[in-house]
Amino acid sequence: MSLIERIKGKLNKTQLSPNWPGLIEAYKPWLPVSEQTPVITLKEGATPLIRIKSVEAMIGKNVEVFAKYDGLNPTGSFKDRGMTMAISKAKEEGSEAVICASTGNTSASAAAYARKAGMRAFVVIPDGYVAQGKLAQALVYGAEVLAIKGNFDQALDIVREMAVNYPVNLVNSVNPYRIQGQKTSAFEIIDCLGEAPDWLCIPMGNAGNITAYWLGFKEYFEAKKSKKLPKMMGFQASGSAPLVLNTIVKNPETIATAIRIGNPVNREKAIDAKNSSQGDFLDVSDNEIIEAYKLLGKEEGIFCEPASAASVAGLLKRKNEIIDGSKIVCVLTGNGLKDPDCAIKNNDAIFRSNLEPDINTIAKVMGF
Repeated sequence: MSLIERIKGKLNKTQLSPNWPGLIEAYKPWLPVSEQTPVITLKEGATPLIRIKSVEAMIGKNVEVFAKYDGLNPTGSFKDRGMTMAISKAKEEGSEAVICASTGNTSASAAAYARKAGMRAFVVIPDGYVAQGKLAQALVYGAEVLAIKGNFDQALDIVREMAVNYPVNLVNSVNPYRIQGQKTSAFEIIDCLGEAPDWLCIPMGNAGNITAYWLGFKEYFEAKKSKKLPKMMGFQASGSAPLVLNTIVKNPETIATAIRIGNPVNREKAIDAKNSSQGDFLDVSDNEIIEAYKLLGKEEGIFCEPASAASVAGLLKRKNEIIDGSKIVCVLTGNGLKDPDCAIKNNDAIFRSNLEPDINTIAKVMGF
């Protein structure tokens, strides 16, 4: 029995299982690696599909809706899927340093995997536009952080030029190995459900992830592990929607910092995924994102970062188009702990302070 067959059916369980080797070893036949590739892993992958019945109830039509919660990867985002591949291949090629531009998640992931590999990690970020939780990760992992007076797109231009002219390996999603690693999430979805979903709803920033998912779904379909392909439904924040508007947004603005990107490098590949799958792109407002964000927390116990909630916000916005009995997967790309400030400012919780430290006071406040 192959390794993939042994772990099939376990992908919806915690990645702490001793049987889970990390996604490169689990899906080695599907990835461009060899016996000479030094596998740099933090046991990423095997993230859960969680049924979200509150969203099902809002849609009706006997649909089944699942969250692919990639915020449970080692550094708290889907970026780890691509980074295990990018860093492993960089190590194989003899690189001693990597560089990336980042709105936060890429920097955290690149730093963690590079340091695991014994490599230097340089991250270029837009100063003041990276959530504190993500910046803290990059610093603790030992990255050399370079904050510029500009936006993500300017940062990406710099690191792309650096990689051409200096001995550093670029690990943004223009790196093809990143896409190879990220496609494994599509494999896991099919391995869990037994078939591809009807819709795959996903947030879009640089559009590497929608590109990767589409690649994964196609590869499993061509191998007859799935009988159908999903519609790829990509969602962007209204203030940062270059793919929806088919333009370049020079000054993108949104509360969802992870997708605050005005000129996605994977534009053409994302458009191909949309067109080939007969899917669509749509923008959602910051208010719609925050409502979905709060819904997932208080109804489902899922704490995702704001950008992740764009997939659910978009699904709810397009609910009238869903066919009865559909299976839908919403990709939640990052963990809510990445952006604690957003959580503190956007919730419906009750918070009472300055209470006397005695049982009678506490009981009274609780309504007893």
